[in-house]
Amino acid sequence: MTERVRALRKLIVEDRAHHAFRREMAVDPAPYRDPALKDYQRTALRLKTFLENETPVILPGERIAFLRTLPDLPPIYTDAEWAGITAKHYIHEQGRVCNLSADYERIIGKGLLAVLNDIDAADDGSNRDYFDAMRLSLRAVLDLAARYAAKAREEGRDDIAQVLDKVPAHPAETLREALQSLRALHFCMWCEGDYHNTLGRFDQYMYPYYRHDLQAGILTREEAADLVTEFFLACNRDSDLYTGMQQGDNGQSIVLAGMTPDGGDGCNELTDICLTASAELMVIDPKLNLRVNARTPLSLFEKGTRLTRLGLGFPQYENDDVVIPGLVKLGYEERDARNYVVAACWEFILPGVGMDIPNIGALPFTGVVNRVIREKLGAVKDMEELKAAVREAIFAEVRAIAASLRGLYVIPSPYLSIFFEGCVEKGRDIAGGCKYNNYGLHGTGLATAADSLAAVQTMVFGRGLAPETLIAAMDADFEGYEALHHQLKYECPKMGNDEDEVDDLACFLLDAFADAVQGLRNERGGIFRAGTGSAMYYIWHAADIGATADGRTAAEPLPANYAPTLNTRLNGPASLIRSFTKPDLTRVVNGGPLTIEFHDSVFRDQEAITKVAQLVRSFVTNGGHQLQLNTVNRERMLDAQKHPENYRNLIVRVWGWSGYFVELDKCYQDHIIQRVELMVGT
Repeated sequence: MTERVRALRKLIVEDRAHHAFRREMAVDPAPYRDPALKDYQRTALRLKTFLENETPVILPGERIAFLRTLPDLPPIYTDAEWAGITAKHYIHEQGRVCNLSADYERIIGKGLLAVLNDIDAADDGSNRDYFDAMRLSLRAVLDLAARYAAKAREEGRDDIAQVLDKVPAHPAETLREALQSLRALHFCMWCEGDYHNTLGRFDQYMYPYYRHDLQAGILTREEAADLVTEFFLACNRDSDLYTGMQQGDNGQSIVLAGMTPDGGDGCNELTDICLTASAELMVIDPKLNLRVNARTPLSLFEKGTRLTRLGLGFPQYENDDVVIPGLVKLGYEERDARNYVVAACWEFILPGVGMDIPNIGALPFTGVVNRVIREKLGAVKDMEELKAAVREAIFAEVRAIAASLRGLYVIPSPYLSIFFEGCVEKGRDIAGGCKYNNYGLHGTGLATAADSLAAVQTMVFGRGLAPETLIAAMDADFEGYEALHHQLKYECPKMGNDEDEVDDLACFLLDAFADAVQGLRNERGGIFRAGTGSAMYYIWHAADIGATADGRTAAEPLPANYAPTLNTRLNGPASLIRSFTKPDLTRVVNGGPLTIEFHDSVFRDQEAITKVAQLVRSFVTNGGHQLQLNTVNRERMLDAQKHPENYRNLIVRVWGWSGYFVELDKCYQDHIIQRVELMVGT
């Protein structure tokens, strides 16, 4: 990191001096809440109003501009209007476009003026109002860029002004122009009201500009790395203003390496520069994902492991050998599937062609299994009958979820729409759909559900425990049943220890989930995708299920994502990986990583780093789909709860994103501390 970027980092991350430029918007929002306006007209007019009221700011020493000065984005509807809409429609999250990956490559390489020409060519008069909303939006973005250029000249920064004279209006030619264009384009997505706007395959679409500059002698590798590092830092200027479940959950994910659409290897020099930039900056954004396969050299896994050692919670690994075939099985064209990225957390999405909603609901594995055990155990004669009842219940739950997702309404986004295939040509808003319109369902508490079935198999059908005794113990939260509680918790097979008795049950549950969604169609013509993630459901789904047959008490949360039950005694990471790679994960590729916590003492030297890298590679070669390794220190987090003022920059991985520990709600802090105990000392 250069001294220039180090000074910028201090200003933004440590001093937060840029917050002094923030102010409230004094403009009356009434004009874009006019009932006579269509919803897409309201969005466009709000973007224009908001950007007109943004104040251009050039920070000392920066080369890539754009800083948010208006913290709050007013809604386009009154409370009464929104209540009327929600009464008639299904609303996903906040009702706004989210969790998409734009085609930055096309727009950066084309420029917004050329897009305006495309809009004019497509406008035959039949959909003029919508095309006018697109035009209004793009001109507002161009106007803000022009005002930034004027501000830069006013402050004697002709270098910034010259770049902004060119982009994003015209095609970028250099790396600096491309990075500045990306910063402006991405910035304005948030200002339109879109959120969880991922940054996609950054090292792929930026690589041609990097190569051009090196070949032309415009930049050295070190100078290019300096610009990339500054761009990464810029992602942290406004991230506290971005919407999410918790602070840090802002969706600024980047995907590196992996197979190209043409079938080549996408790992390049920018891949390495990005990994180094994250390691030097030590900030939560952007969140890095590394696409790998069985042929990926160990050296790349080692680079990823060195970043893991720092405790940032990334990179997250995606296995092309599983994900691409899995997406093709679901009906994605192979060229598109090869270009996959991840959403805000870990769901697999397609840049520029997908309006998938990959987190629209969740199957509560533990809740379903727990209910079947309580209601059916006394009536079935063997494990096969119990499994049949579980499978039937999974099918019923999935169909109930699908039936509830009707009448979806998403607030239109005319500006974001220009980044997606067919929207300009057809005058169609991305909120209404794109090439792919699939829904993704998480699958929460898988390990606890499998452990519960294994406990029944062992204790009831193996050792002769009376079903009514097990149910009574669960109803009592195991009070007065301490001996049985110990047997359930410590003498029954647990997923994560490479025991076929329980791992086969996990395979059964995942296969039932995949079978249940097969053939289902949503109202937009898309399919339903099964996954192994949890998002925040691991907290929500644990709240009302009571104690479970595996010995979990009612107060204990479920594991996050695709992970062992909390507080399970595990044999080690190798056994853990063998357990969690037994299922056919191509069938559940909505996303959801195996998550393993390592104490920070594990990464003591190069030999240890190589061993962890080999562990990651074994996950990939064994057929794992997604892996998340976290470096943690339980004692440090406990102290941070007592003295948060001393740990403002302590970073942790929450579920699919990294955040600052002291900014999380206590329930999430406590869950992370419990997860730490899983692998301490390994």
